[in-house]
Amino acid sequence: MPQKIQFSFADQSFTATLQDNPTARDFLRLLPLDLKIEDYGTNEKIVYLPEKLTQAGATAIENPSVGDICYFAPWGNLALYHGSYGNYPGLIRLGKLDGGPAPLLKKGTFPLQITILS
Repeated sequence: MPQKIQFSFADQSFTATLQDNPTARDFLRLLPLDLKIEDYGTNEKIVYLPEKLTQAGATAIENPSVGDICYFAPWGNLALYHGSYGNYPGLIRLGKLDGGPAPLLKKGTFPLQITILS
C-alpha cells in the first residue's frame, strides 16, 4: 500500500506518496530523519541517507518525470527532481511529489526533516 511522507526545509513543507516496493519500504524503516537537502545540477535536489537501501527487486525507471523521488544506489542518496531527467543506471523510483516540484526550486542547502504521515 502506498505511504504518504512529509518533507520540511526552510519555509517549504510538502508531501509525497511512496510506491510499494522493497526500496521504498526500506526507506520508510529509517523515518523520521533529520538530514540536509542541497542542490545538485540544474534539475534536482539531493539528500544523503545515513545508510544504503536495499536494491532487491528493484526495476529500471520507466517514463522518468518531474516530481519523481528516486534512490540513486551508487551514491546512496535520494534525488528529488524538479526538472527533466533521463534513465540512469542505479536509479530506483521511490515515489512522487504530491503537489508538484515547486518547493524544490528554493536554491541552497538546508536542514531537512522527513516524516511519515499517518
